[in-house]
Amino acid sequence: MEKEFYLENVEETRNWAKKFAHTLHAPVTVALHGDLGMGKSEIARTIIQTLRGTDTVVPSPTFTIVQNYDGISHFDLYRVEDKSELIEIGLPYAFNNDITLIEWPEIAADILPKNAIHIYITEKENGRKIVVK
Repeated sequence: MEKEFYLENVEETRNWAKKFAHTLHAPVTVALHGDLGMGKSEIARTIIQTLRGTDTVVPSPTFTIVQNYDGISHFDLYRVEDKSELIEIGLPYAFNNDITLIEWPEIAADILPKNAIHIYITEKENGRKIVVK
């Protein structure tokens, strides 16, 4: 079932992500789609802090590729060039055990769980349009 949301600013994005976080139970995979600057990291950070505490430090995994937070795995696949790396970084393990948040999931499209939740973030007027599939 597809759902669509319009979020006017970062505060609304965070509030939406907090509510969304409470619907997630492991194992589940959330694929975050969107261009640079659309808010993928902000949504992931808010989900992690909602579920693991607001004092949880959540750096972007752009260079580390994956960060783990006691049952939540946050992947940023932007720099992954070879699909074989997906196994090396533990993506299949995360699918089966964790709440798995993936930024730039396109390289993993053929191995994502069939029941993965896809969030598409695009610019709309001065805010963001979020489509959840």
